[in-house]
This record gives sequence, structure tokens and C-alpha cells, in this order.
Amino acid sequence: MLTLFAWLTILVFMALIMMKKIHPFVGLALIPIIFTVLGSFFGLFTEAVAAYWEKPVSEVTLLEQFQAFGEWAADGMVTTSSTAYMLFFAILFFSVMLAVGLFDPLTRQILKIAKGDPLKILVGTGIISAVVSLSGDGTTTTLIVCSALIPIYRKLGLRLMDLAVILILMNTILNLLPWSGPTARVLAVLPEISANEILQSLVPGMLASVAFVMLVCVYRGLRERKRLGVSDLSIAEIDELMQSRQADGNVMTVTRSKPVMVFNAVLTLLALAVLMAGLFEPVFIFMAGTLIAFAVNFPKIPELKKFIDSTAPDVLQTVIMVIGAGVFMGLFTNSGMSSAIAQSMVNAFPASFGPSWPFITTLVSAPGGFFISNDAFFYGVLPVLAEAGQAYGFTQFEMGYASLMGQAFHMLSPLTAFIYLLLNLTKQDMGEWQREAGKWAAGIFVILIAVALLTGHLPAPVLPLGAWQFWLVLAAIAGAAIGIFMLVERSRKRKKAVAEEKEAELVQVGEAS
Repeated sequence: MLTLFAWLTILVFMALIMMKKIHPFVGLALIPIIFTVLGSFFGLFTEAVAAYWEKPVSEVTLLEQFQAFGEWAADGMVTTSSTAYMLFFAILFFSVMLAVGLFDPLTRQILKIAKGDPLKILVGTGIISAVVSLSGDGTTTTLIVCSALIPIYRKLGLRLMDLAVILILMNTILNLLPWSGPTARVLAVLPEISANEILQSLVPGMLASVAFVMLVCVYRGLRERKRLGVSDLSIAEIDELMQSRQADGNVMTVTRSKPVMVFNAVLTLLALAVLMAGLFEPVFIFMAGTLIAFAVNFPKIPELKKFIDSTAPDVLQTVIMVIGAGVFMGLFTNSGMSSAIAQSMVNAFPASFGPSWPFITTLVSAPGGFFISNDAFFYGVLPVLAEAGQAYGFTQFEMGYASLMGQAFHMLSPLTAFIYLLLNLTKQDMGEWQREAGKWAAGIFVILIAVALLTGHLPAPVLPLGAWQFWLVLAAIAGAAIGIFMLVERSRKRKKAVAEEKEAELVQVGEAS
């Protein structure tokens, strides 16, 4: 029953988000609250509550369950608070640099190279995203890439969806580097694996995936070239586009002296260097950088107040998403629903799948990396999978390597904090973005597995085709995928029909007048 409630919580949330029936913040916070309250009437969480309050299960009251839910939600918000604060200061810091035009020279240079060709700009987006993603930090990558490229996309009328999709795909691949989150967790959980060993084994698949995403850039770039054509911009036209920055931006723009701009450039490079070196916590780096940037660029209080007022909407929209994710994680983890989902994925495969356990782990890692947090998956699920794998004769390396394949989908998860920054900067709807990026993420997933099989890092599966459980699991996965696709497609067609009707009405009104 607990497992059913856990899956229902996830599926209801995803369905409402995909169909645009609920705001992501409301969904992240409200849906788990509703399901935990409903579950409490069935006694689903009495054991978790009893353990939390350190008292016998028989003595747990309904009120104490509700009180525990509040504590769990607060625990989750505390867990994500450092990320929320970091995003808060990071957005303010880079907003200052955008306001003073620090990235304008880079934007102008890209325009000179691309000369208004959408194909070149999208290919350049892929290259820049890949290079910056080497830092291993999604927030930094998003802020740098978006700061440099969003003005170009807006000036040339390019779809910001392309930027959001390309950036997340590249960051997904480079996030497999040992100094990034998921691989670092694998190294912590499975001590027999070395960083060099896992890096050398991942590189072929990562290179193939990067090549695939570059082809995606070419495909989407050709599509945009067909839609917009190629603008052979002259130097004067580029300068004119750059001068229109103040009209295009949502944040106030100011002009600062050359010494101040040099100081801003040094401050930004220093902040990024210290961030990559890991000398201080990111939240402290961006807080200090923001305070210094405020003092230097806005010495007059009224001007600083005006800047903060202009930036507040972007900051608020991003931070509340992280807070909502904290509520979701706090309730989902402490109630035992996260563990129930993890255990259900492991239990779905009987002992007859033992000879293919690393391959099974890759399949489990896809929904595992999407539906539950990386901490819950790598610290909670992976040890169980690795222990079972070793019982079947597989090494820690094979199990750890296999568990990373599902990271192809993790960056699309609503539990990934920095995607709300990306979606806010590019003004994209979460459901549409997940659908658009998801099909290419599936390609990365297939490529990573194929290369792993070819190089021998992932043992070839020996699927028990005679086991009814295999076909049941396959049918369940296919049925769920088809069902979600049909729901989303029906919603999309309905909205398209409504939009066409409104457009036809406007045309009729125009003709009548």
C-alpha cells in the first residue's frame, strides 16, 4: 500500500505538470502533503512516525502523524536551504554583471562569428555549454551560458527552448565527470572503484554522447535557419543590436566606467576560479561576490534599491521552486515512500535476472535517477543493487558503472534544483521542456549503454525471455510510457485546437472591421 501511494504521488505530480494543470511550486509542495495526509488515515506512516518520535507504534496518534509531516517538510526545506541561498546570491551576482554589460563583448564576438546564422549559433551553444559544464556545477553553467547567449537568442528571434534543451543535454553528459555529484557518490559508496578507472571507462560513451548532442544542435539549427533564414549582419547592424540591449532586457541596465568593468571581470573570474577549486562553499562565494558587486556598481542606495526591485521576480521564482523541492524530498524521504519506490524497482526483477544484473541496474537507474534524489538513489538503492550484484559474481566497478547510465534523465527531474533557474531564465514551461529534452536524453541513454556494451565495461545481458516477470515488467514500462505519451499528446492537441480557434476568431474580427 505504501509503495502504491508513493508511485501515485509521483505519477499524479508528473501528469499534472505535463498537462499544465498546476504550477510546479504548488505541485512540488502540495501533492506530497495531500498524499501523506491521506496515507495517515490508512496507517501507512505509523512506523516512520513512531521511529521519528521514538515511541511504540501503538501509541502514535493521528495528530502526532500530522505533526511529524510538518517536521519532515521543515527538514526537507532545511536540506535544500543551502542550495536556495546559493541560487539566491548567484542570480543576484550575475544579474549585476548583466546589468552593467559585462558579457556584451562576448555576445558581440559571437554575433560577429555567427553573423546571424541560427545554425552557427546553436552549434556554438553546444560547444560553449560543453566547455563550461566541465566545471561540474549546473548552476554556474546555467548562469554563464544564459548570460552570454540569451541576449543573442532574443535579438535574432531564436527559440529559447533550443538553448534550454542543448544546455541541459550537454550538462547531463559532463555531469558524469568524477568531480561531479553522481560519480562522486558512486566512489563514496563503492570504495573499490578509483576515480581514474571510472573516468577512463566513461570517456568513450561521453564523447559519443557529445557528438550526438552536436548533431542535435545541427538538426535544430537547420530547423531554425529554415524558419528565420540567415541574417548576414554587418558590424553596424551588430552594434545596433547591442545598443538595443536596454529595450530587450527584463533587468535594469546601467553604464559603468572602464576601471569598474575591469574590476567586474576580475571579480567574476576570481569567483569562478575559487568555486572550481572548491576552497569555499558556493553560497559563501556568491554571497561575498554579490556584496562586493553591490558596493562597487551601486554605491548610491536608491539605485541599488531599484536594481533589487527589478531582479526580485527572477530570484523569487527560482528560490520558491527549490523550497518546494525541499518539501517534496522531506516528506517523500522521511515517510518511507522514497525507500518503498526504490525497493519496488529492485524487487521487480526475480533471481532469474541475476546473470544480467548490471544491465538491470542500468534500467533501474533511469527511473531511479528521475523519481528520487541522487542522494536517495546512490546512498540508498545502489548499495542494495551492488550487494545483489556481488552475490551474482559482478564487481563493484561493473555495478557502479551501470548505476550511472540513468543519469541521462536525472537533469530533467523536478528534484534537480538548478533546472528551475534554467527554466526561469529561458522562460520555458517545465512540462514542455521535459518532453522536448526527454527524447534526446533517451538517445544519450541508449548511446551510453551501447558504448558500454561494446567496450565491455557493461556485461552483455542474458535476459530470461522465458520468465513471465520479464514480460510483465516490459509490458508495464511500455504501457506507462504509452499512457503518458497519449495523455500529453491529447492535451497538446486540445490546446492547439483552442489556439487555432482563437486565431480564427481574431482573423474574422479583423476582416469585419
